[in-house]
Amino acid sequence: MTIAMQGKRGLIMGVANDRSIAWGIARAMHEAGAEMAFSYQGENFAKRVEPLAASVGSDLLLDVDVTDDASLDAAFAALAERWPTIDFVVHAVAYSDKSELTGRFLNTSRANFKHSLEISAYSFIEVARRAYPMMKDNGGCLLTLTYQGSNKVVPNYNVMGVAKAALESATRYLANDLGPDGIRVNAISPGPMKTLAGAAIGGARKTFRHTEMNAPMRANATLEAIGGTAVYLASDAGACTSGEIIHVDGGYHVLGMPQAENL
Repeated sequence: MTIAMQGKRGLIMGVANDRSIAWGIARAMHEAGAEMAFSYQGENFAKRVEPLAASVGSDLLLDVDVTDDASLDAAFAALAERWPTIDFVVHAVAYSDKSELTGRFLNTSRANFKHSLEISAYSFIEVARRAYPMMKDNGGCLLTLTYQGSNKVVPNYNVMGVAKAALESATRYLANDLGPDGIRVNAISPGPMKTLAGAAIGGARKTFRHTEMNAPMRANATLEAIGGTAVYLASDAGACTSGEIIHVDGGYHVLGMPQAENL
C-alpha cells in the first residue's frame, strides 16, 4: 500500500520554529502531497510560521488563541471559507508555567494546574468540536501529541504529566464519539525532543541523554520518524486505526529499568 496524501488538506496547530514536532509533521505531510493551513498565536509566532508555511506552499495562516472561543470560532470559519471540508487536524498545543516544571509536583499551583489542563488537554476537545462539521460527511483524522510522562513519573514533568494523561483519555473518548462518522482520533507519543517546548522542562538535557543511552534502539526519535507516523495515521493507510497512543521513542517506553551497562 502506498502511503500518500494527495488530495488531502488540513490544519497544523503548534508550529513554533523549524525544530517543532508540528513542523516535522507538516514537512512530511507536504512531501506526501497534502495541502495545509497553519495556526499561530500572536505576531511573534506569525513571523516564525509564515516563512515555514510558504516553503510548503501554504498562504493560509490563522491567528488562534485556544483559550478563547471567539478566536477558535473565527479561525475555523476562515478555514471553512477556503476549504468546506478538511481531512486532518494536527494539534500540537501545550503549555505550563516553566517555573513549575522543576522541583516537586506537590507545589503545583491551582492557577497553573487549570491553565495547563485548559491549553494542553481541553483545547483538543474544542478543536475537535469545530473540526467535526468539516469532517463528518467524508471522515478524517484528528492527531495530538503526548508524552509518556502521562502514565509514568518523569522528573520535573509535574503538572504536564497530569495534562497529558487527560489528553490521552480525551483521545480515546473522542475516538469513540467520532468513529461512527469515519473520524479517527489518535495521539503520537515521542520520546524527549530538542524543541522549544521540550527545553522548558527542568533537566531536559539529562533526560534526552538518558533515553538515548537506554532506549532499545539506542536513539531518540527524529522529526522524520514522527512525521512519517503522522502521515500513516492521517492517510488512507491508517483507515482502521483510532483511539491509539502510538509511541515513537526508540522503544524506551517498554523498559522497566536502565540497560545493564548504565546501572
